[in-house]
Amino acid sequence: MIKMRKRAAGFLIFRRLNSQIEYLLLKASYGNYHWTPPKGHVDPGEDDFTTALRETREEAGYSADDLKIYKDEQKILNYKVKGKNKTVVYWLAELKDGHNNPTLSDEHTEFRWLPKDEAISLSGYADFAQMVQYFHDRIGKL
Repeated sequence: MIKMRKRAAGFLIFRRLNSQIEYLLLKASYGNYHWTPPKGHVDPGEDDFTTALRETREEAGYSADDLKIYKDEQKILNYKVKGKNKTVVYWLAELKDGHNNPTLSDEHTEFRWLPKDEAISLSGYADFAQMVQYFHDRIGKL
């Protein structure tokens, strides 16, 4: 029997405000109340990118019109959740209006815009840290 890997997708959203780059993290209203970018499970028949758009609209209130999405800037994380394999695909996206704060769904209780090191520290996950650092380095070349 082949074990299915759970799949999710989302965007690492950043903004440029007061000549600083900040990343959006949302605090989950469930489990261990972890902090992550907007993301969610891929529905049957849905592709990863469509999932990322849907979940970002549902969880943060941002549509594709609110974001400059860098479709060529993608990072895939693989890890275990409660003993099950999970794959999450993230794309890099810039919020066009840096003053436009998210509108949270009931899946999250708080949001924070944070500089790179603070976002990494708040998340607490090594693979997340590597992804943010990778994208942060890429932003300087966009």
